[in-house]
Parts: sequence; C-alpha cells; structure tokens
Amino acid sequence: MSDTFQVKVDPELWTKLDMDVDRFMNVPPMLTYAFQNIFLSQQNRPQGMAYFDDMVSNIFTGRIEEIVDAKSEGRPVVGTFCVYVPEEIIQAGNGVCIGLCGGSQGSIADAEKILPRNICPMVKSAFGFKVGRICPLFQAVDFVYGETTCDAKKKTWELLDQYVPTHVMEIPQMKRERDKHLWIEEVKDFKRAIENRVGKEISEADLKSGIETLNRKREAMQRLNHLRHHDPSPISGRDMLLIQQIAFYDIPERFTAKVDELCEELEDRISNSKFVTEPETTRVMVSGAPMALPNWKLHNIIEGAGAIVVNEESCIGTRYYKDTIDTDGATMEQMIEKLTERYMKIDCSCFTPNDERIDQVIKECRASGAHGIIDYSLQFCHSYNIEAVKLREACAKEGIPFMAIETDYSPEDVGQLQTRVEAFLEQLQD
Repeated sequence: MSDTFQVKVDPELWTKLDMDVDRFMNVPPMLTYAFQNIFLSQQNRPQGMAYFDDMVSNIFTGRIEEIVDAKSEGRPVVGTFCVYVPEEIIQAGNGVCIGLCGGSQGSIADAEKILPRNICPMVKSAFGFKVGRICPLFQAVDFVYGETTCDAKKKTWELLDQYVPTHVMEIPQMKRERDKHLWIEEVKDFKRAIENRVGKEISEADLKSGIETLNRKREAMQRLNHLRHHDPSPISGRDMLLIQQIAFYDIPERFTAKVDELCEELEDRISNSKFVTEPETTRVMVSGAPMALPNWKLHNIIEGAGAIVVNEESCIGTRYYKDTIDTDGATMEQMIEKLTERYMKIDCSCFTPNDERIDQVIKECRASGAHGIIDYSLQFCHSYNIEAVKLREACAKEGIPFMAIETDYSPEDVGQLQTRVEAFLEQLQD
C-alpha cells in the first residue's frame, strides 16, 4: 500500500470560496485513509490508474483551481447530479460540467436541520454539502442543473435555489412522441441559459464540436467497459467504479485520452495473460441507483469477499456512456433532435413503463459474463426499489441469480451487507 498518497489541501483557496475551512480540513485525511485502504491496497493494479489516483489527490485543490480559472475567463461552470444534463450544450458553450458532492454521510446532519429525514441519502448529502459550505466544487459553480427524476430532488431544488442559482429541467416520465417534444423544448431552454451566461449564441459548429467531444468520451468508456468484461478481468471493479466517478469531474478531452491510454495497457495485459483475478473468480454485476464519489461501500464489500464486479448498470456506469449521438444532423434543429434521441434512450427508473431497462440489465449481464446480479438501491429511492420487483422476476425467468439490497452511506450496515453478499456469492459458486 502506498503511504505517499494524500488528498491535498489548500486552505487559502477554500477561504476564497467562502467555505467552512476549519470543518472541511477533516475531510482530506479521512478520504486519504479510505482511498489507501480501498484502492491502494489492491495488488497488480494497471499502471494507468496512477492518473486517476492523482485526480483524487487533487480533487479539492488542482481541479478546483482549474475550475476557478475557467470562471475567471468567463466560462460557465455548471454543477450537476444527473446524466440527463445535456453536457454537449455546456461543452458547446465552452463551459465546465462538474459532478457535485453527494455520496457521503458527513453532510447529512447539515441537511437534516432543514430537510425531512426520510428522504434519499444522496439528496440529503448533496444539499448538506451546500448549506454546510463543505464542498469546494459546490462553492465554485455558477449554477446547478437540477432535474425532476424524483420527488425528493425536484422539491429540494426549490430550497437549494436559495443558496445557489438552480436551473431545473423537466424530465419526461414517459417515452411517447409528445414526451420527446417536451424534452426538446427543455433542451432549448437549457441552451438559452448557457448562452445567457456566456453572452453569445452557440453556433452549429460549436454544438457539432461539443457532440463529437462527448461522443469520443463515451466511446472510450465503452471500449474500457468491453475490456473489463474479459474473463479473467484485467482491472478491478473498484478501479472501474472510480474511473466512472471521475468521468463527471475531469476535462472531457483529457479524460478521454487517459482512458484510451489505459485501454491500450489493458489490451497488452490481456495479450500477456496479466489479470487482477484468478480464473474462476466469481463475477458480479451491479445494477440500480448511482454511486456518487466517495461511495465505494458495495464494491469494497463484494471484492473484499473475493469476487469481482464486472459491470455497473447505473448512471455511474453504462447508463452514462452506452449510447452516443448520431452526427448526421447539420442544422441546429436537427442536432438538438439527434441529441434528444440519445438522451431519451437513458433508462432512468423515473420512466414508466421502463421495460427497456429490464431488457438492458439482462443484456449487460450476459455481455459481461456475470454469474449474478446485485441490484443496489438507496433508502427511500422508491423508483429503483419498486423496479427491483420486475427485475427480480425477469432474472428468475432468465435463470440469473439475483439479490436486491437497500442501503445508505453510513457504515452501520456494513456487517449485515457483508453477510448477505457472502451468502449470495456462495450461491453463485454452487
């Protein structure tokens, strides 16, 4: 294990961002300790992971400086929580799209001073980071992109707007033609919001460039995910989850280049039979709710028990990159329509009916060579919890072992989850 890795600190920068610096100074040491134990304790990691480790080391300092510099150049900085944000529009406006803090127990007490306790931990965690002034990413954004994928989110955005400007887009809940028209109008509104921020219209060439940049990023992620499906796998599920989380923080062009470099290394590893697990290692696919950084609990439990995670059907996973945008569109109207078609393929559990997601989970399980599926839901996330019923039925029909779990960000249920995961893995080995 490396004892030189540290999540860096910069109190002077954080003071300029109006953070609660004294309180936040406790976060980097805790994240350092967790990262060392969960990631750096792994054996035989690909050398290309050094870049992504460095991203975590600089996530509260160097990356924040880049964002502050972008703001000083007049570029819009948009904070997000959802894969429904049309990143291509932000890229076309020369802006920065950044995933916000929302995967930690540490900020929930701040949120519960205002919000009800019995709502999703991700929503509470995110809100708490802002009201507690303990997330430099949150402090650096120009505005937050909010969406209506669940009731807790859409009502929380009304309160969050009191602390940071929050632009809310209405996400359709069905996939009929009329719903597509609604989403097109929402995308156009979002484009105008970005244009107002930068003070100029986004041109057709700008949007085309934005689409191509994000297409290359998603294609690199597809390539990486395909390589990890090799049996035995050349990269751990923990490392793959980390890369997918960093996808929401890094500069798209730089991230794409580093993922492609890692893919080349993994191709060499496969050619030279250099893997992170032994043959016959139990392979597990995780589906369900997203795991915002630093939520590594389930992957750490699964791989700590000797199995390997080989796929994530999640917003922090294939849902983010499985589809690209058709580049046939030439006019602004055509490009926005093509963009909308890609986003309408996202199988968020907010949709009804959502049989496409059930089919997609089965398809990804087969493609990844997983021996079984663990479906993950956060407490009070009703759409994923209820959708697990249909997913369980589909897996039973397909003969795929299935287990649904519901958890939060606290460590209190780790022992119980370990027991359940180990019992499930024994079932897969029979």
